[in-house]
Amino acid sequence: MGDDGLVRCGWVDNVPELYRDYHDQEWGRPLRDSTALFERISLEAFQSGLSWLVILRKRENFRRAFADFEVETVARFTDGDVARLLDDAGIVRNRAKIEATIANARATLALESTDLAELLWSFAPPSRPRPMDLSQIPAVTPESTAMARELKRRGFRFVGPTTAYALMQATGMVDDHVQACWVPRVTD
Repeated sequence: MGDDGLVRCGWVDNVPELYRDYHDQEWGRPLRDSTALFERISLEAFQSGLSWLVILRKRENFRRAFADFEVETVARFTDGDVARLLDDAGIVRNRAKIEATIANARATLALESTDLAELLWSFAPPSRPRPMDLSQIPAVTPESTAMARELKRRGFRFVGPTTAYALMQATGMVDDHVQACWVPRVTD
């Protein structure tokens, strides 16, 4: 139980307010806007191997550096933009992740007869009961594996099954708040 008297998911115990607010206000809430989903898929890729708190603390810098994740703008980034981003101490300066974000913007534009939101949400599993505790939450599911496979087939990078599942959790495709968590179950 937090100092405010609310029970939260175990991963939120003893964390900075920024992280707690993310849990309380964003994590697990259905997100269907393609630009917002592109931002989340990009940030999940940058988070790979790091703490999510690092990404949260740098999120505004990422938004500034990546033109608010406007897909058309990011898709036009050049080698000069890559160099600019590698010099930007406000973001995670990893060439492979920067180049993946640009490639993913181009892959998003190349989607035929669907948009990013429609594609990602097509992998959302049926609603299920919330887990009792953190030990019941998987890192990978058949749906996240299928999502990752399809994204890679379409030219996306840094979108393995674990990253895909984290994206599904963060954007409400699955509800992995534990049963005792105060955050209300959101139906989409």
